[in-house]
Amino acid sequence: MNIGQAAKSSGVSAKMIRYYEQIGLIPKAIRSDAGYRHYSSSDVHSLRFIRRSRDLGFSVEQISALLVLWNDRDRASADVKEMALSHVARLKAKIAELQAMAETLEFLADHCHGNDRPDCPILADLAEPTTATTVPNKAPKFGVASGVLKRGEKGFAVVTKEKILQKNL
Repeated sequence: MNIGQAAKSSGVSAKMIRYYEQIGLIPKAIRSDAGYRHYSSSDVHSLRFIRRSRDLGFSVEQISALLVLWNDRDRASADVKEMALSHVARLKAKIAELQAMAETLEFLADHCHGNDRPDCPILADLAEPTTATTVPNKAPKFGVASGVLKRGEKGFAVVTKEKILQKNL
């Protein structure tokens, strides 16, 4: 089958198939006399494997290793399991990181008055150079001493989550 048919059958675009060939993830396709790529059902099966691996978030390097394991009938399944569990740990860490980002933005948005005044805790937090640190109790990450800058009569002051919560009680 040609590249268009292989793409349709595998769910991998023709552009990605060419890319996977270029980087050596899959072997170069056999060429017809006219120079067209020709793919076998085995090639399409490998492309489906790659597509499913990408859908699960594996990197190209990881997929390359998985393909080696998949094609090695003497390999131990423990090797594959270890790789999968390692990937799960990275995914969970990324989820936690994204959740912390969402919580921070929600907190900042909740404390932005959203009126016609220029004071904005969101912009104040973004403007402050900080290193990301997690506040205890799964609180979101904040800039400026784990709080938000708020403009007062005497300039900006740090308003922490705890101060805001106490004020709202």
